[in-house]
Amino acid sequence: MSAAAVIEMRGIVTRFGNAVVHDGVDLSVARGEVVALVGGSGSGKTTLLRHVIGLTRPAEGTVSLFGEPLFAGSAREQQARRQRFGVLFQHGALFSALTVAENIGFPLRELRVVTDREIRELVALKLAMVELEPSTALMMPSQLSGGMIKRVALARALALEPELLLLDEPTAGLDPDRSDAFVGLIRSLREQLGLTVVLVTHDIDTLASLASKVAILAERRILSYASLEETMELDHPFVERFFHGEHGRRALARRREKG
Repeated sequence: MSAAAVIEMRGIVTRFGNAVVHDGVDLSVARGEVVALVGGSGSGKTTLLRHVIGLTRPAEGTVSLFGEPLFAGSAREQQARRQRFGVLFQHGALFSALTVAENIGFPLRELRVVTDREIRELVALKLAMVELEPSTALMMPSQLSGGMIKRVALARALALEPELLLLDEPTAGLDPDRSDAFVGLIRSLREQLGLTVVLVTHDIDTLASLASKVAILAERRILSYASLEETMELDHPFVERFFHGEHGRRALARRREKG
């Protein structure tokens, strides 16, 4: 395992029936990096993310987090390892029958290591971190806008004070203004909390605003793992389509303006 790697994937092979989605994927994410995972439709980006958090297992290969194999050790040791990462799913994945406060407090309540009063205090703190009013705590998911759902889901992902944050299409479904605001929030929290972040995205504005490195998933492997500027020099059809269109050039220009 690389000395400072938070995530280490080696030789990952994923099959669905006779279809091979990943064929020898290697990826190492260092502490403090913000890595954008991009690729064409059906390239297996979200599937790779699911392997990282243990929702699915690859047919072959190994996944390690924080220097240890994902499934190594006792159930208690595996649980402790999982508490070190948080996940924001694409559509929020909030429990529809629970209030906002109950959704955010759910991981804390499941662990049974803090009192109800402490859970209420932590929920209030997380709501403030994602810039939502305290009154939001009593709302149901059905009462929330798309942007609010993303923020509540982010608050839940941060409930256990994780070191690693995994984001699946964090700005999907948001209009440009709400998308920019949410990206700004993620960037601010990453800096405040010292998070390592891996995000799956198809949105080049999100990528250009957040990512320190870009991992391109193509041809069933990690084709390139480099800075955005280096990635754009790659001679490959996906890079040409994704990065060199008008939208891509504008996003990179804005990144340069911001320094």
